Amino acid sequence: MSRIIHTSGPGKRRNQHRRTIAEMLRRLMLKSDLDSEAKDMAATVLLALRAIADTIDESTEAWERRHYFLKADRFRRRWEWVSLAADRLRDLVTHDRWERLPQELALLVPYFRDIRVVKFTRSSSTWAGKYRSLGQDQR
Repeated sequence: MSRIIHTSGPGKRRNQHRRTIAEMLRRLMLKSDLDSEAKDMAATVLLALRAIADTIDESTEAWERRHYFLKADRFRRRWEWVSLAADRLRDLVTHDRWERLPQELALLVPYFRDIRVVKFTRSSSTWAGKYRSLGQDQR
């Protein structure tokens, strides 16, 4: 019997979500006004932050099963900003406090500086309708 190798592990999914957020931040910086597309992009950032938080738990659970508790704790501390940012963004989106969006996005930029966006690889289908679907889930 052969081993099962998962090609989409938590680290790979985390990097994919980080790339999505980096592209959304770049696209949002290019926008001059807040329209429905910008709201969809902000909702996409929120959903990607939540997905990153899920991968953190998945990674640390595997380490804790092997009794690597210090490594798991260090990893959680390194990524604790993700849940905090997701909570702030969720509050902003669900309570229609869009005037705070630029400041909140500016706080996220330093965490994604290592991702160079030379070419946009995410299509508009990535963010289309996310704000509406997020609103249905939240309210």
